[in-house]
Amino acid sequence: MSLSLDARQRAMLQEMGVTVWAPGEATAAPPAAALVAAPAARAVPVHDGAVATAARPAPQAPAAPQPAQANISAPAAPRAPAASTPVPPAASAAATGLSLHAPQALYPTADPARTPAGLGSGWLIVAEIPHPAEPLSGDAGKLLDNMLRAMQLHRHPRVFLAALQRAAAGGQDGSGSDADVAGQLAEAVATLRPAMVLVLGHVAARAALASTEPLGRMRAGPHTLAGCPAVVTYDPAFLLRSQDNKAAAWADLCRALATVRAAATP
Repeated sequence: MSLSLDARQRAMLQEMGVTVWAPGEATAAPPAAALVAAPAARAVPVHDGAVATAARPAPQAPAAPQPAQANISAPAAPRAPAASTPVPPAASAAATGLSLHAPQALYPTADPARTPAGLGSGWLIVAEIPHPAEPLSGDAGKLLDNMLRAMQLHRHPRVFLAALQRAAAGGQDGSGSDADVAGQLAEAVATLRPAMVLVLGHVAARAALASTEPLGRMRAGPHTLAGCPAVVTYDPAFLLRSQDNKAAAWADLCRALATVRAAATP
């Protein structure tokens, strides 16, 4: 039975992917590329009783097995546990050392004629100061200023501060290290000849007095530095963190004032 299709019907079947071969038609062999990509044909009925060949997907070749993940990529290197970088002994020693700055007058514009009686010839304050160029700046510096003003020392032109500063790693700032801080302070006392050396804080006390005793014991005992009486008390930075010790610090300051006044009494 012959299949009679007009041009419109053939075009519709081609749009649907159906290839029709009429009897007596010569069919050219498809190119090799078409044979590889062309789907296999299956017979489908056409509405007028003819049999047409419909495209049927060619069976796909089974996919090649994928290799295991371990065969295509190397295992990740184990991550080393985080560890802190050790500090070389030289840098550590430099970081914990102290340097002493030359004594500087805290109230150089004070009028000596208006200096209250009983303050003696002068005072030398020894303390660890983060910024020696501006010793009365910041919260700790303001508290130090308030402590000295409460003692009326802001009205004394000969109140000096010998600032201790921790040396930076790889070098030292200032005029010396903690090995000879006590010796340098003794020279400063011999030059300035103050009536009292007021040592603020444990770091300053250990460096100035060359002592390893705890701060509480050093606060309790009398001290001398190059023949000058010395009193040890808390430093302002510690008092900011521990408000309860302010009363004990004020008692130490009063004891220092009483010592100076007793020495001035004939």
